[in-house]
Amino acid sequence: MRTNRKFAVTLAAAVLAGTAGAGVAQASPATGGSVAPSACRPANHTAKITQADNTAGHRHYRVTLTAPSGYEPCELAGSPTDVRFSDHGSDSGVTAGSYGSQGTVVTFGPGHPVHFDIQVPNTGGGAAADEASFTLQAPGGRIPGTSFAEGGLTVAAGTLVGPVQRGA
Repeated sequence: MRTNRKFAVTLAAAVLAGTAGAGVAQASPATGGSVAPSACRPANHTAKITQADNTAGHRHYRVTLTAPSGYEPCELAGSPTDVRFSDHGSDSGVTAGSYGSQGTVVTFGPGHPVHFDIQVPNTGGGAAADEASFTLQAPGGRIPGTSFAEGGLTVAAGTLVGPVQRGA
């Protein structure tokens, strides 16, 4: 009887998980048939923030994502969402919008880094930050979990995040 109860609970959880995922991508591999974990899952990649070339009226920072070997490549699309910034664990109060084409699909995984741009209005002042948190997007919706990038930057109201692009 105990085995039947465990089976029923497992089956019910699987059915509910299958119906509760509307708008949530499953971070499926870019290549079919692999059993390796997806590089798109937050625990399976690292992200670093570095300063990029400034443009008229804006400071720019690049967030580069890399995945170590042993993870399966996956597809990403558009700008990360739910972007927040913090400094030594304290929330900056600044959230970011998005800009650019949101439909371009890129492959991410070992040997295939990707990056996105953080564009900050150069209005003077701003809030210091040493970490950004964000949710990656797949062609089918958001990837569950929060990714984190570390590196120094200054953010302000009006900060925007560009779409994920190929390369470091």
